[in-house]
Amino acid sequence: MTERTRDARGSVKRHDARPRIRRIPTPVRDDSRMATQAAELVFDEATKLYEGRGEAAVDRLSLTVPAGEICVLVGPSGGGKTTALKLVNRLIALTSGDIRIDGTSIMEHDLTELRRGIGYVIQQVGLFPHMTVGANIGTVPRLLGWPKQRIALRTEELLELVGLEPDDAKRYPAELSGGQRQRVGLARALAANPPLMLMDEPFGAIDPIVRMRLQDEFMRLQRELRKTVVFVTHDIDEAIKIGDRIAILREGGRLAQYDTPAAILERPADDFVAQFVGEDRALKALALRRLSELDLRPVAEADGAPRIRDDSTLRDALARLVAEKSDYLLVVRADGTPAGAVAREDLLR
Repeated sequence: MTERTRDARGSVKRHDARPRIRRIPTPVRDDSRMATQAAELVFDEATKLYEGRGEAAVDRLSLTVPAGEICVLVGPSGGGKTTALKLVNRLIALTSGDIRIDGTSIMEHDLTELRRGIGYVIQQVGLFPHMTVGANIGTVPRLLGWPKQRIALRTEELLELVGLEPDDAKRYPAELSGGQRQRVGLARALAANPPLMLMDEPFGAIDPIVRMRLQDEFMRLQRELRKTVVFVTHDIDEAIKIGDRIAILREGGRLAQYDTPAAILERPADDFVAQFVGEDRALKALALRRLSELDLRPVAEADGAPRIRDDSTLRDALARLVAEKSDYLLVVRADGTPAGAVAREDLLR
């Protein structure tokens, strides 16, 4: 049995509608919170054409996300960000090209096993309202046949990881705040220790203060767990903060630039990228470095000056200086002990 598709140029292609099946192995155990399981993800000329539309939704997208890194997809409306994401777990079918997870085409995986082996987090969270938090988190492990005790232990571990209390396992989604529900969604996606996670504007519907906290929490988790993550956002500042690499897509799903945040800010590929990143890209670049990376001045130079943590970014420090109408900041460590001083001219330089 064969089925027909069209490639990016409109040519008809035939391929076997019953591809060879390859099952994603379920980890024997994932008791360690220091798990480092991650998978390389490759888009190889990945294309999606919808019938009746003259332009592709995703047009020959080619990029590699190294194992354990976060790739952020950004671009204007109509850039194919969410479409590209959904191609990975086959929520949307490829028209042509390929996507490979650790060298194996997604078409060679059993569809159910493919999706169970990929963590998926969306903006609307998608928790089951009739199930407790604990039952929501344990959804995929139950489908995989884990023993009840193992699911309970994993749920307890994940609640702690995402900053929730053990008793929250007994609550229902309607009893939680938006930020708490998003944490539960993240815990559920991590439950079966997937090597790959897909995140579609997960913090987009949350107020700015909670959003910043969730971003920080997610980055802390990523430093610990080192998953491969594809993260969709419309916010370039969020992309710069979170991404190891950023893929900027043009309208029609064409790749404009794929590079590190620093390289994109310093060397935009063309006028489209420069305009998308913004004229204040030099200021945005300050968010890529932290005060702990600087050679700080002696503490005495900041006598009586406002205090700031050494894990703050240079952009945060500059904003603090402006707000406090000060020329110096006293930089302190997490335990509150002075680490040194920083001057306005240090940041501007």
